[in-house]
Formats: sequence, structure tokens, C-alpha cells
Amino acid sequence: MKNQLNCGKSWKWVLVFWISFCAAAWAGPIEITDDSGNQIHLNAVPRQVVSLMPSATEIIFAIGAEAALTGITLHSAGIPGAGGKTVVGGFFSPSADRILALKPDLVIASSVHSELIARLGGVPALVMETRKMSDAFRHIQMMGALFDRKAAADELVEKNRRQLDLIARKVENIPAEKRKRVMRLMGRDTMMTPGSDSFQNEMIRAAGGISPDFGKPGAVVPVTREEWVRFNPQILYGCGGDRKAAESFFTQEGWKSVDAVKQQRIYMFPCDLTCRAASHLGDFVSWFASLIYTEEFSDAGLELLPRRVTGVRPLSLALDFVQEVAVAASVIHDFENKSLIVDFKSPRTVVSTLEGQREGILTVGNHYSPPPCWALNHARSLQELRSEIYPAIGRDEKSAAFLFTGADMDNLVIQKETFREMTVYALVTAGVSGNAVRMGTDAGLYYEPGTINMIFLTNMRLTPRALTRAIISATEGKTAALQDLDIRSTCLPLTAAATGTGTDNIILVQGDGLSIDNAGGHCKMGELIARAAYAGVREAIFRQNGIAAQRDIFQRLADRHLSVSQLVSDSGCDCLAEKDAFAGQAEQALLDPAIAGFLEAAMALSDGAGRETVNDLVLFETWCLETAGRIAGTPVEAINSHFTDDDMPKPLAMALNAIFTGVSVHLANAEKSE
Repeated sequence: MKNQLNCGKSWKWVLVFWISFCAAAWAGPIEITDDSGNQIHLNAVPRQVVSLMPSATEIIFAIGAEAALTGITLHSAGIPGAGGKTVVGGFFSPSADRILALKPDLVIASSVHSELIARLGGVPALVMETRKMSDAFRHIQMMGALFDRKAAADELVEKNRRQLDLIARKVENIPAEKRKRVMRLMGRDTMMTPGSDSFQNEMIRAAGGISPDFGKPGAVVPVTREEWVRFNPQILYGCGGDRKAAESFFTQEGWKSVDAVKQQRIYMFPCDLTCRAASHLGDFVSWFASLIYTEEFSDAGLELLPRRVTGVRPLSLALDFVQEVAVAASVIHDFENKSLIVDFKSPRTVVSTLEGQREGILTVGNHYSPPPCWALNHARSLQELRSEIYPAIGRDEKSAAFLFTGADMDNLVIQKETFREMTVYALVTAGVSGNAVRMGTDAGLYYEPGTINMIFLTNMRLTPRALTRAIISATEGKTAALQDLDIRSTCLPLTAAATGTGTDNIILVQGDGLSIDNAGGHCKMGELIARAAYAGVREAIFRQNGIAAQRDIFQRLADRHLSVSQLVSDSGCDCLAEKDAFAGQAEQALLDPAIAGFLEAAMALSDGAGRETVNDLVLFETWCLETAGRIAGTPVEAINSHFTDDDMPKPLAMALNAIFTGVSVHLANAEKSE
């Protein structure tokens, strides 16, 4: 009878799944007019989609339709959850063969892909173009209609509109004489900026800045030194490789004389914020506005919204002394902050690396300030931060011990470890994208926010000795997680693996159980704390930064502040007049798992060479020749030198030289055969 009941339950779940699947699959025909004016007719919601548009990919994830994505470009591979999607190449050079192998029922593309679309044998292609900020909202709603996620799309649009409206209200009262001239920094050999009619200049204006108008419409236009000096930007910003423009131009006469350069008001953002108008449009404009007008946004008298808790998300910890756990959303400086709050039934002894040992603590927590608050908080002391935050969330500074972070509390990880009667909880947030350091190697300089915060609670009564010793166990667990993920130092990404970030902190809370006097590596309590730290940090980094151990080779390059297009531009390679075509061929080569594995091995060898545990590279030289020949399609007798040991670690330089040599020979042979 029991088996019959279980069988019945199984059939019930199969039936529910089948009904859900059919409801989605038979949602009815879909008709959409794309940005090229083409009518797209689909019989049902697409299930196998290849997105060549990073902005579309971002939106699809944001509205919860990512299950339909089978293929993406390398520029979207860093989105959390995108690790299982097939990379079909870069935006400018996707592989038609890899796209067709996925048997897509829809390809989302741009007008630059017109030749590629013609080679896809009639696969429906939806063309998207972003020229104005309003296109972002239209595209979100287009994706909502396409994937039957209208409610999620409408909610995302409304969120962005609220953010933009708030910033408009905050900057409207800034006098004209205080408005800042703001310019996007682009280019390498030539100074470039977005055209006067671009969405990027529209974003500058949405943030309250004065954008340049050189009378040159278009996506990207050149800037003369005379135009540069005449506009005299007070704020400059860019992303990724745009730092190269700063290095090459800002030592030259005229270029270095503008206010932004003299005052070092130059900001770098993630490229997915600066170069897209998509699901994070409101986030970027808010963050950017706070950097342009930090003084005005810091003035509590100019705030538009009352400081208060706006929502509470309950959590659970199975510890007798814990009264309540929740993440509370609050408004501070007009922006949504989030606080992990753990309240106790009775006062606790805690050890905090931020405050030392404290007695009589009734609340511990971890407070997240969003990017628009970062510049405002940097001008404040910890005491001033506490004086702002504790009243807003209804806690008393005398009985509360908090950590502070730029990692979103929505990405909080609760990790539990047990052994017999012992229980350890680790509450972890982690961000490593702009602040990772290798202690003992890096200089003590400040970088963009990112931190690993850990709060440990146990049912055991840890003595003061055990509480302080536990800090070492937790730190070693954290560092092991960073090493196994190959997190790179922000300062020295080519040569140094990170051991932490520059702002990591820990709180340990004393429990009520049996007394334990040691939390070191040879005892069970130390093992549980280290295990919780290790697992918690790995998962928190994935949630915050989308970094997993098995990430693709393009992400591994990005971790080292490298990209194929940047390497081609910097290599001095003159094998083709069209360097974008060369970069595309190199990207195609790295889609071969054997070539990607070869470059991954070079990265590991480079770290070994840096530690002086790898010395003999003779066999690796043979592998380089074989790899160059594999790419070229013919044996290669010698490797050309595009990069030197001065540019990067020797094994990595050898590997990239081999790849570039193979691409050069392959393209030369193709040209001869034409």
C-alpha cells in the first residue's frame, strides 16, 4: 500500500510538471516587431535561445527566463548562473557553427550580425539596437512578452523608473553653476567619446551632469585636443581597458590640463554598467550621480525620503540563544540599504576584528550600503556610520556589534556545520571584484569596495582563547576558498593570487553550551569553523560576483585584467590591417577546449614559476609549438614574439605568443588560398 501511495505521489508530480510545461509551451503564438522592423512570428515561447546581445542576456536573467538560454557571448559569461551556458564567441565574432550546433529556435542579435544571420539557414533572428535610454525599457518589455514573463518585466521597468525619478528629483535643485561637465573616456591611440546623440550621454544628463556636444552623432566619435580643452571635463569615467587611454593621454600637454585630470576625478565602472542600457540602468545612474555630486548627496538636509525600515525578510538559525534573525531593508541617504540583524535572548560576549572583544551584546549584524552610498560613506568615520545606521534600523549602539560591506545582503550565505553535539553557523557575504589583495605582496592602497564579512555563531561556550584562535581558523578557511577559486589580486592580477580583500572582518559569538578552550586546526571546533568559512565564502563569491571554479577561459583572462581584443590592440601585431578580425579569430581559437585548456595550464604554470616551484619550461615550449600548429592547421616551426616576460609571467607570455602565432599563420594561409 505504501509503495502504491508513493507511486501515486510520483505520478502527481509528473502530471504537475507536464501541465506546467505545456502551459508555457502552448502559451500561444508570439508576434514581435524587432528594432529592424522585421516581424518575428513564433508558435510558442522559445526554449532554445542564443543571445548575441549582452544587454538582452542580462535582461533575460533579470526577469527569470534564463532557462531558455542555451548560448551566449563571452561578454555575458560572468553573469551569476551563466556558467552552464555555451559560449558561442564574442559579440563581434560569434561562431555560426557553434550557434547552429545548439539548434536554436531563436537568435537575438544586432544589426552588426546581418551577415551571420544570413548564414543561419532561416533560424528566426530578433534584432535589438540601443540608441536611447528608453530603448532599455522597451527591450525589457519585449523580452517579457517573448518569454511570457510580463509581470517580471513590468516590475523591472518600474524599479528602474523609480530610481531615475529619484535621481532627477535629487539633482533638479542643484544650481546651474554647480553642475559638473562630464565625459565618457574611450579610445586607445585616439581619444574617443560617445556621440552627442548616444544613450551614454543621455545617462550623463540623467545623473545631473553636463554632457559634451561636439556636433558629432554616432556611437563613438573622435575628440580633438582643442575640443577636449574647450569642454574642460570636470568628471571623466570609463570602464575596463579605458584606463589605457588615461595612461597614454594624461601625461601629454593639453590633455593633462583639464580639471578632471588635475583633480583626479576619473572613475572606472564595470563595463556592463557603462556600455549597456538594460536592467541596471537605474543602478548605474544612481551610482554615477552620487560620485558627481557627493557633497550634495551627503547633506542629510537635502534628503527626500525619511530614514526608516521599509521591509523585513525573516531567516532562521537553530540556536537556543538566538531570538530573531532577519534582513531588514531601510532607507538611508535616499537609497535602499540592507542589514542582516541577529538578535539574542540574553547578552553575549563577542569578538569582532572591527571592534575587539565586547560584552553585553544583544545584536550582531552585517550592514550593506549600496554603490550610491559608497562615496558618501568614505568621507565618514566608523563612528559616524554607526550613528547613521543604528537609529535607522532601531538598534542601540551600546548593545550592537555590526560589520559593514558593499556586498548585497540578498547574496548572504548561511552555512551550517555540525559534529555530534557541536553546531557552527557562518553568515557570509563576499565581494572580490575590486578589492582583492595578496597579503605580504600588495601595497596597502585603497581600491573599490568589495569585502568578505563572516559572522560565526556556535552552541558551544568558546573561551576568550578559543574565540581569538577561531579567527585564524576562519581566515585560513577563507583564504583556502580564494586560492581554490583562483581569485586574483586587484593590484597584481597577473602574478598574485589573492588571500583576502583589504576590508575583511569577522565576528564570533559565544554560545551557552559546553566550554571549549581551543578552536585551532587540530580540534573539531576549528575544523567546523574553517569548513563553514570555506564553503560560505565560495558560495557568497558566486552569488555576488558570479565566479565559480569552473569558469570559462575568457573569464579567467578577465580575472587577470586581460581580454583578447585588448591583447591584440596592445601586442603591436600587424599581421592584418583589420585587428578586430584578428581578435575574432583568436576568440574562435579559444572556443576549442584543447586551446582553452592549454592557456589555463599556462596560468597555473605562471603562478608556479612566480613561486619558484616551476623552473624547467622545455616541455612546455614543445606544447606551445604543437598548439600553434593546431590553430594554424599546419606545422609551425617557430613562435613569434608578441609579448615578453616584461609584460607578463613567462609561461603566460609563451602561451599567448603561441596562440597569436597560430592565428597569424592560419590567416596568412587562408589569404593565400583565396
